[in-house]
Amino acid sequence: MHKLLPMMSDNLSEGNVKKILSVSLGSPTRDHTTCHVFLGQECELSRKGTGADFEKALSMYREYDGKVDAFGVGGIEFYLGVGNWRYYFREAKRIREAIKVSKVGDGNGVKGLLVQRAVAALEKHLNEKEGKTLKGMKGLKTNAVDRYGMASALVDAGCDMVFGDLMFSLGLPIPIRRLSTVRLLAGLLLPVITQLPFKWFYPLGSAQEREPEPKWQKYYEDAAILAGDFVSIRAHMPDNLTGKIVVTNTTTAKNVEELRQRNLHILVTTTPRLEGRSFGTNVMEATLLSLMDKPQAEATPADFLDLIERIPLEPNIEALN
Repeated sequence: MHKLLPMMSDNLSEGNVKKILSVSLGSPTRDHTTCHVFLGQECELSRKGTGADFEKALSMYREYDGKVDAFGVGGIEFYLGVGNWRYYFREAKRIREAIKVSKVGDGNGVKGLLVQRAVAALEKHLNEKEGKTLKGMKGLKTNAVDRYGMASALVDAGCDMVFGDLMFSLGLPIPIRRLSTVRLLAGLLLPVITQLPFKWFYPLGSAQEREPEPKWQKYYEDAAILAGDFVSIRAHMPDNLTGKIVVTNTTTAKNVEELRQRNLHILVTTTPRLEGRSFGTNVMEATLLSLMDKPQAEATPADFLDLIERIPLEPNIEALN
């Protein structure tokens, strides 16, 4: 038995607390457990990293299956949704097959809904607090294929975007400036890339904790908005982020302090901050699934949106400097 979850019992109904466990391929240094009440229901949210150990993650899914109400899948997704297409990861299929009883969310069910609300909230904040608008702002989205909904929402808001998929994933100094180009490249490359080991394209485990190594500085400097997965943004961010806005997902208290020291202006996370940490969309999706009194196969986007609005599950907008 893993000695990782002292708060979790084998009895799901004990104290009527919903148990949500995110098993992540990321670093254990980002682990966190908290309790929060959603719509009168107490939920225990826990994130446990395996340090890029895929077999350990599979073992945890099997061990806690049926002992938690819902799993979050962290550090990897079942698929990348780009436009109307889905590209499934070969490795992630093993995770889905390991889970027989508990519900499971990888974030794909809610991240599009949450990012639209976050971008709208940021526009409102800029309008009311600073007399500004997102329209015409230059932005850098580290990878468009992993959060295509975020890329699309920023384009729809009028931002002048650069998409860094070829730079941040493949190391090629080629910026992309159109979503149509992103979709074209996705159709050409993702059928191959999704069959390869995930760690070849995304830092996992201790690689997430390395000090940032400044790179692609022209694109960081030109952008007023830095958007995307925080691990990707952080990997090459410069020491000076004065006046900039970061739109991202999971950030720890340590991450926030890093950004504050770099003089970041505004930090936007698509999920709320609970006890100093914003959990990933996989945790939020798992939490919402646990609150639904229906089988996961019957859950619809309307069900997710209904819960998001009733809770309400708001983005976090924080002016750091």
